[in-house]
Amino acid sequence: MQITDKFTLAYAQSLDEKDELKYCRDKFYIPYIGDKEAVYFLGNSLGLQPKKAQDEVLNVMENWANFGVEGFFMGEDPWMEYHKTLSPILSEIIGAKPEEIVTMNHLTVNLHLMMISFYNPTAKKYKIICEAKAFPSDQYAFQSQVKMHGYDVKDAIVEVQPKPGTELITTEDILLAIEENKDSIALVLFSGVNYYTGQVFDMAAITKAAHKANAYAGFDLAHAAGNIELKLHKWDVDFACWCNYKYLNSGPGAIAGAYINEKHFNNKDLNRLEGWWGNDETNRFKMEPTFTPSPSAEAWQMSTAPMMLLAAHKTSLEIFKEVGFKKLLTKSKELSAYLFYVLEEINNPKKFDILTPTNADERGCQVSISVNENAKTVFDALIKKGIFADWREPNVIRVAAVPLYNTFEDIFYFANVLQELFQEK
Repeated sequence: MQITDKFTLAYAQSLDEKDELKYCRDKFYIPYIGDKEAVYFLGNSLGLQPKKAQDEVLNVMENWANFGVEGFFMGEDPWMEYHKTLSPILSEIIGAKPEEIVTMNHLTVNLHLMMISFYNPTAKKYKIICEAKAFPSDQYAFQSQVKMHGYDVKDAIVEVQPKPGTELITTEDILLAIEENKDSIALVLFSGVNYYTGQVFDMAAITKAAHKANAYAGFDLAHAAGNIELKLHKWDVDFACWCNYKYLNSGPGAIAGAYINEKHFNNKDLNRLEGWWGNDETNRFKMEPTFTPSPSAEAWQMSTAPMMLLAAHKTSLEIFKEVGFKKLLTKSKELSAYLFYVLEEINNPKKFDILTPTNADERGCQVSISVNENAKTVFDALIKKGIFADWREPNVIRVAAVPLYNTFEDIFYFANVLQELFQEK
């Protein structure tokens, strides 16, 4: 029998039944509230733990116990070559060549390292163009870099604002800001996905405009990596950084990643902080005083890779490899479409505004809603109903239906609970 009413439990369950990726949920630990599995919509903040992560980390610990430092060369997964299994998987997710990817450090550390290379202001070209309401850590990084070079923050940082009365920044306004400041721009640095609204920026168009203005183009992909389709190499992006603890499920404080376009590998004019682990591995252990950069993005890698963090990261990436990122993107769009549908169904009379773009190409997993009345009360009630969501001041609830472990039934339950809560207020 065909189910025609889409805002029903039966319809949501029918979508889950047809979902070829439903088996992926069993690869993760789902949090419980009481004796019931929670609806976890916080993959945009911290992804869930893969069930095999503990075993992979334990394998590293056992190799350490059994071999000591020789674990770099002995055992089933010697540490010296361990990281080389990651970049080929990431290349599909990030849209780059494996040699353009390096797994290292943490996001803001990598942002600073990339800005040392790609923010080299001069008397005429010194400005950074970014989005208004960038994640605070990004703003701190921009401001500190500008001040270290002796420039005034209010002059050197140009924030592109949403139009009055809106939360979204149009591509046209971004390109206009670049054009208007073309003679003074040194760097254009945007998020791939805005953390507050879930808006996906047109990275291809932004990069093209930055290069036309003779500036570098970089992106913070914290909310983009593992969430949306990326084509960094094709778009000719100069650099990007991301964390791996959100959609890439690699644990709290997970090791991060960076992309550097291969055209910059042999650019001797770029500044770069250099360390032993960025030295070409063919002569690294000769202990020579002169740095020989690795012929890849790994030239930016300064320190020995933290193996326990790599192990957790590897576990998640192997799931992406097994499932296929394109399939995950397809399911993500289906989940997002259903989430938008049910939210619109319950929003009459109007109780909230959806901040996230309605255009499927301009959003990923995350949907942000601005609740008109009693927003914090509504949010606090969600956890009591078994729903993990995210709160942002002053009245925004963010949820992310992640294709690896969320279901259509999760979405139905969330909307149904939200409707009940609005009726109570």
